[in-house]
Amino acid sequence: MSETLIRYWWAVVLRGVAAVLFGLLALIWPDITVFVLVVLFGAYALVDGVLALVAAATGEHRGRRGWLIFAGVVGVLAGIVTFVWPGVTTLALLYVIAAWALVTGVLEIMAAIRLRREIHGEWLYILSGACSVLFGILLAVWPATGALALMILIGSFSIVFGVVLVAFGLRLRRLRQEHSHAGLGRPATA
Repeated sequence: MSETLIRYWWAVVLRGVAAVLFGLLALIWPDITVFVLVVLFGAYALVDGVLALVAAATGEHRGRRGWLIFAGVVGVLAGIVTFVWPGVTTLALLYVIAAWALVTGVLEIMAAIRLRREIHGEWLYILSGACSVLFGILLAVWPATGALALMILIGSFSIVFGVVLVAFGLRLRRLRQEHSHAGLGRPATA
């Protein structure tokens, strides 16, 4: 699993960039309508799910890809649900986002725990999962916070989550470079 993550570090970075862009859009237009929020969230969840499925499909370790496939399917389904029912109320959308954040966060924490013996810096992946779980819990506990507060919370979470994922992806890139240097007989750099 770590070799697959290291090889496809760019997919982790893309997920992070997508999260940051989504978060910035949510903060730039705080008076955004529920329909546009549904479309933005649906697009983000769909892209995130597809990227997770692509990462699972390109990996060599079939037995370890189950959780990545599950996370991808959940993301794709969350995206599809938001497009099929665009008239969903803020409260219903809130619970869809909360459930998605909880599932994604738990799966990321579980993956990071499995990786802790294989790579250094897995704590960034644990941190991104913990941010996702915390976000999901906050949304589920306080569902009636209003559209503006929801947009600020979603935007802030997405930016923090995205930055952490980008940092983790760049760490994976550095590990890939270290592996390639070590494979060529050159000393690995830190």
